[in-house]
Amino acid sequence: MGDVNISSLLHAGYAHPTSRAWQSQSRNLTKSMFMYPIFICDEPDAAKELSSMPGQKRWGVNQLEGFLGPLVKKGLGSVILFGVPEKKPKDPVGTLADDPEGPVIQAIKTIKKHFPELYVACDVCLCEYTSHGHCGILHQDGTINNTPSVHRLAQVAVNYARAGADCVAPSDMMDGRVRAIKQALADAGLGGRATLMAYSAKFASGLYGPFRDAVDSAPSFGDRKCYQLPPTARGLARRAIQRDANEGADIVMVKPTLPYLDIVADARQLVPDHPLACYQVSGEFAMIHAGARAGVYELRRMAEESVQSMVRAGATLILSYFTPDFLDWLDEPQ
Repeated sequence: MGDVNISSLLHAGYAHPTSRAWQSQSRNLTKSMFMYPIFICDEPDAAKELSSMPGQKRWGVNQLEGFLGPLVKKGLGSVILFGVPEKKPKDPVGTLADDPEGPVIQAIKTIKKHFPELYVACDVCLCEYTSHGHCGILHQDGTINNTPSVHRLAQVAVNYARAGADCVAPSDMMDGRVRAIKQALADAGLGGRATLMAYSAKFASGLYGPFRDAVDSAPSFGDRKCYQLPPTARGLARRAIQRDANEGADIVMVKPTLPYLDIVADARQLVPDHPLACYQVSGEFAMIHAGARAGVYELRRMAEESVQSMVRAGATLILSYFTPDFLDWLDEPQ
């Protein structure tokens, strides 16, 4: 699409019935508000329990029809995919991220074959696929090399969209990646179809431990504090939210959620006309389960209170491992 102002491309934000529902700013919990994160590995028949995340598994593509079918019947509207390559060796540039035979692209095609109306988002990052476990490509000294990282992330996003993904969601926190991905989608003729959901305010949190175990993405050295946001940096989070919206993000996200409800509220004020996502991350999910097992509270009550606080703060979309539970709970009186 050449020199078009990519921030003017709005169609992708409401190209699918599910994403159109997110344009509302309802304060009531609905099934369409919940996006279910699922882990896809490259063992086709796998259904591997994750010990740190109760009820969650790594799934092989051959299991997806049986796993997702009952949830779709209950009203599941959207999923977000995270790839877990286990068989092929990782490399410094994350070649496995968009491997045509890899777990994510195969899962997109499988889900779209069996559930064509299910909205499929894909996390776009390199940490699960790089030999060093960082979210981008590195300089010789081990620091992030932003420019080739952004180029590689844009390649991955386009390949997911070409495979049939409805949404690409960069979670890497590289500078300028939203604009680059939006432009790459436009140049590939996908600018009006593939939603861009930006992890805009993603904090360097202690709540990611179970997830890193689930996708085997812990960095092999150092940490991610130079690209994920400092937990105390409210002003930096506000700037990042505004930046991503100005670069063309269709949806902005805050991650994690409960310790950062003030940032969710800030985002609602800063970009009042954007759908606002929040990610109830693995540590939040595990904590609620642990508290319930310890008798501190009843599981459903605490899970509901947690997501009600997110909606109260301004969220319109909640990424949560409790999604299957809410598909049942929202059909039942409390």
